[in-house]
Parts: sequence; structure tokens; C-alpha cells
Amino acid sequence: MSEIQTAVIGAGHLGRFHAQKYHLLANSTLTAVADKDFGKAQEVAAETSCTPVSDYQELLGQVDAVSIVVPTNLHFEVAQRFLCNHTHVLVEKPITATIDQAETLIDLARQHGRVLQVGHLERFNPAIVALEKELTEARFIESHRLAPYRPRGTEVNVILDLMIHDIDIILDIVQSDVDTIDARGISVLSDDIDIANARIVFKNGCVANVTASRVSTTTDRKMRIFQNDAYLSVDFHNRELAVYRKGQQEMYPGVPNIDVQRTCCEKFDALLTEIDSFLACIANGSMPKVSGQDGKRALETAISISEQLA
Repeated sequence: MSEIQTAVIGAGHLGRFHAQKYHLLANSTLTAVADKDFGKAQEVAAETSCTPVSDYQELLGQVDAVSIVVPTNLHFEVAQRFLCNHTHVLVEKPITATIDQAETLIDLARQHGRVLQVGHLERFNPAIVALEKELTEARFIESHRLAPYRPRGTEVNVILDLMIHDIDIILDIVQSDVDTIDARGISVLSDDIDIANARIVFKNGCVANVTASRVSTTTDRKMRIFQNDAYLSVDFHNRELAVYRKGQQEMYPGVPNIDVQRTCCEKFDALLTEIDSFLACIANGSMPKVSGQDGKRALETAISISEQLA
């Protein structure tokens, strides 16, 4: 695979990690890191042996691929400029601030023959990869994503900040249109919603009960999927999958025992895998694991929940 000229737009907390991964990958030549705070750009560029830039527009037409790691309200502006300059784009979640913006990016990527991938990182969690092999048809899903409060990321509510991870995974699992949504939420530490719960009913009959909080004292990221032949429990934080199935023996007369199969995945760099997959799509012309359409679909559901809470 030939080397791809890459750059990272945004040198904040997550942007630094993106730059480090591009610097590590053999098929990437990290050209630059851009941030309007030139001091931040210089710091990350020094760590990753590339050029610091204060204005990302200096890189238009100069690189093959970029990661866009800026606040959500800037995703559209930056992504559309790079797509129009024939650059492949990996944009952090949520894809954009509005559905119209997401549709425009999808159209631009199609017109220019560029890869548009959305950074829903949990899709690359090894526990989810293991789960995919066990899924048949989900009937009921329950998820909890709880995290301590951090000022970073609070330009959006908890739905667009945290819950959207689980929304994306659930939509990918269920593969059915949403029928109805019932949501509740409150603000606690910020001016926006910090704790929320949504009950999502799909047209195929599956129901998902989704909870997200960014004011927890602990980190907890779990999902439980019930299907006709099994109960599947995923622990994203600890990268564990437990599969519960009816056994051949009886626990009580007429009641089968439950067999449990546990999979504990090794420590895994999901961001490195995500970026490596993005570069592979560019090199091979393949579809990204999380496409622009996937990002738009997750955003639509997240916005529907947010509108109810508003």
C-alpha cells in the first residue's frame, strides 16, 4: 500500500491522539496538524514530526486525507472544503450539526469519489466485533453509558456527546426504521441535558431502552441484547462479551439451565484500528465501516430525541 499524505484538523485532546496514530501507521505520511491556537498545533506537531499550521485552508489540495477533530458546529464547514478539494475525510461524531449538512457532505463525497467516514469509535471495539458473530435478530436492547463530568465536549448535549455512540450501534444491530421515540432528560451541571433516557421502538418490533449520563461518579458502558436464542451482554469499557443460552440440562423440572460463554478481549487500540481502516478504504476503494449514511442515520435519531427533550 503506497503512503497517503495525511493531516489532522484540530489539535485538542482527541486531535492529538489522531495525529499520533497517523504518525505510527506505515501507510500514512502525517504532513501537518492545524489549529487556530497555533501553540497547540506546534505542540502536537513537535510530538509527531510534522508541520504546524494555524489555518487549515493552507492544506486544501495539499493532502490526500484528513481527520476533522474540531467542535461539532465546525464539522460541516471544514469537511465540505476538503471534500470539494478532492480530499478523503474522517470526521468525528456527530457527523454534522444538522441533517441537511450531513446530506450535503454525503453528496459531495459521492460527487468527488472520496471516502467519508464518521468517527463512531465503538464500532471498532473488539467486544462489538465479537458480538457481531453471535447476533441473529435482536428483540430488546438495553444500554447504559455513564461517565464523570468533563467540560470538554459540552458544546452539545449528552445525546450528541455520549448516547449517539449507542444509537449508532443499535441502529446497526437492528437494521430497521425507527417507529416511535419517547425520551426524558434533565440538566445537572451544564446548561444542556446531562442525563437522558430514550425508549426507541422500531418498525420490526424491536425495542431499545437507552440511557446516557455525563454526571456519574464512575465510567460504565454496557449493552444487553435479547434475541430468541440468547441473551448477549457487552461491556465496552472492559472489552468483554458474555453470551447466555439455554442448555441441554434442566435447572428445575421443565426449566432449562443456562450455559454461559465469556469472551475477554485483549487490550486494543480502537482509534488506531479506526484510522487504519479509513486509510485501507482509501487505498482499496472499499466502503468505510461507518459511512456518511450511518453517521446521518445516528444523527437523525439523536436529533429526534433532543427535540423531545427541548
